[in-house]
Amino acid sequence: MYTLSNVEMIRGGRVILSVDQLSIPTDKLTVVLGHNGSGKSTLMSLLSGQQEPDVGQVQLNQQDVTQFDAKSLAKQVAFLPQKLPASAGLTVRELVRLGRFPWRGALGRWRKEDAQIIETAMEKTGVTPFADTLVDELSGGERQRAWVAMLLAQESPVLILDEPTSALDIQHQYQLMALLAELNQQQNCGIIVILHDLNLALRYATHIVALKQGRIAFSGAADELNDEERLSDLYQTPIQLIPHPRPADDSTTNKVAIVCA
Repeated sequence: MYTLSNVEMIRGGRVILSVDQLSIPTDKLTVVLGHNGSGKSTLMSLLSGQQEPDVGQVQLNQQDVTQFDAKSLAKQVAFLPQKLPASAGLTVRELVRLGRFPWRGALGRWRKEDAQIIETAMEKTGVTPFADTLVDELSGGERQRAWVAMLLAQESPVLILDEPTSALDIQHQYQLMALLAELNQQQNCGIIVILHDLNLALRYATHIVALKQGRIAFSGAADELNDEERLSDLYQTPIQLIPHPRPADDSTTNKVAIVCA
C-alpha cells in the first residue's frame, strides 16, 4: 500500500500537486486519470522515488520511499517514465536484460533462470522477433513494448507506468492492458498506470485515482466512476456512458464505452 500524507509539490512558486491524504493499493490495477497538467506524472515520480515531495510524506508499505536505496527500491518498484531513457547501442535483449540488474548487479553471477525470465518477458510483450535488433531502430510502439519487457524482467511486485499506451496502435494498447491485467490477477503484481483513454481505464482498472488541477478529485473502486456527471466534471466535457456490447462468453460487467457529446 502506498500512502501519501500532506504532500505538496511546488514549482515556480505554484503548487502543482497537493494531496492531503491518499492511499493507493499495490494489489490492484490502478489507473491514474486527469487532464493535461493535472499532476499525474508528478504523482508517479513521487511513487517511484524519482522525486521527493517538497512537503509531506510518501510511504510504501509503511516505509518512507526516500529511505530506500536505489537497488532496494528497484526490487520493490519497476518504473517506466513517459519519456523513455536513451538506449543507444543496445539490442532489445540487452535492454530487457537490464531489468535483472537489481537482483544480480553489474558484477553479479548470472544464472539460467535469468535468461528464462528475459525470454519470457520478451515473449509476453511480443518483442521476441526483434530480440537482436537495436532498440533505436524500432518503431515507437515496438520500442515501448521493449521497455515494458524490461520492466517485466525486473520482477518487482509493483509496476508503475506513465502513459505506456501513448505510442501504441489500438491493437497493441489492448494487448498491453490485457497483459497488465493478467499480471495483476494471476501473479498478484500491483499495477499503477497513467491512461488518457477512458475506454481502456474503465475496461481494465480495478481502482482509479483521478486528479483535477493538482488535487485528488476521485479515489476508489473503478465501478464507482461509472458516472456521467463525475466524468463530465473531471474533464470539463459532456460525457455519455453507453453499455458496451460483449461476446456471449464474456462474463465481465459494468464495462462501458465513452462517448463525448
